[in-house]
Amino acid sequence: MESRIPVAILGATGTVGQKFVLLLQDHPWFEITELAASPRSAGKVYKDACAWKQDTPIPDVLRDKTLLKAGARLSSRILFSGMDSSVAGPIEENYAAEGHIVISNSKNHRMDPDVPIIIPEVNSDHFEITKKQRFKGAIITNSNCVVMPLAMVLAPLHQAFKVKWVHLSSMQAISGAGYPGVPSYDILGNIVPFIEGEESKVETESQKILGQLDGDIIKPADFIVSAQCNRVPLTDGHTINLSMKFEKKPNPQEVGDILSKWRALPQEKKLPTAPSNPIIVFEEENRPQPARDIQLENGMAACVGRIRECSIGDIKMVVLGHNTVRGAAGAAVLNAEAYVSLGYLQ
Repeated sequence: MESRIPVAILGATGTVGQKFVLLLQDHPWFEITELAASPRSAGKVYKDACAWKQDTPIPDVLRDKTLLKAGARLSSRILFSGMDSSVAGPIEENYAAEGHIVISNSKNHRMDPDVPIIIPEVNSDHFEITKKQRFKGAIITNSNCVVMPLAMVLAPLHQAFKVKWVHLSSMQAISGAGYPGVPSYDILGNIVPFIEGEESKVETESQKILGQLDGDIIKPADFIVSAQCNRVPLTDGHTINLSMKFEKKPNPQEVGDILSKWRALPQEKKLPTAPSNPIIVFEEENRPQPARDIQLENGMAACVGRIRECSIGDIKMVVLGHNTVRGAAGAAVLNAEAYVSLGYLQ
């Protein structure tokens, strides 16, 4: 690529916005040219408005960059949105109407009939539905942070054995709630067995992602998902205890082989943010573990272990994903790379 594509970050001061900054600061295809945030932060320089919570300092080139108000006119063609869902919907629509390509981490438009939820390894063909949108530009979303590793695991297994039903129980890190997360009095030494709106998202988004493009709509996959979602006292890393029933029953060895060998468009095209191994399968009985495994493949892989027979379904396993990288900002960056590599950015 001869020159880098100018991009903007919406919600640049938030948890996901900060991850966008880190992932995009030295990106070979994209260059951060604009940062936008809430009205209370607009007009301030980034270092003063942002409560930076990352392990490395704010990139020097952005420290003194003045924040624009989210919704203000922008010149960047691609916009990465990490805005809070309370404000993201209409702002993203307006930008798409003006011709911008909005790559959104927010939930607002995920279930819109003409908006795809993209995981490039799974359903890059769903980009095509953006041509049916009412906008001059487009809105593209990535999934909920639990759905991301779940759908990555289900995709090759659904293709091979056809999923009938899925039951899962999640253990979700506090960073999934954004900054400052969950009040310490509620989460320290505790598990909170409720995350507002989470279970319904998990139960519907994976069906849309694994569905089929049918003219002007995405026809959802017909398997059933039952989810129980819990908040646990970890900073990063969502863990899923997963049971599945298939039309054609596999054995654990078959499942492990399929998952470990699975490769798709991002790997074939060698996209900059793509993991070489999108699914890492562990042989150890006590893995994966958030403290040891979420940074593998730069946080972009789904980690799988304890693949075994299920006495109620067919197969059960443990799945782990990095919720703020592959489950959020990293997923959106990979979506943008796939969109550009497939020639959709005109």
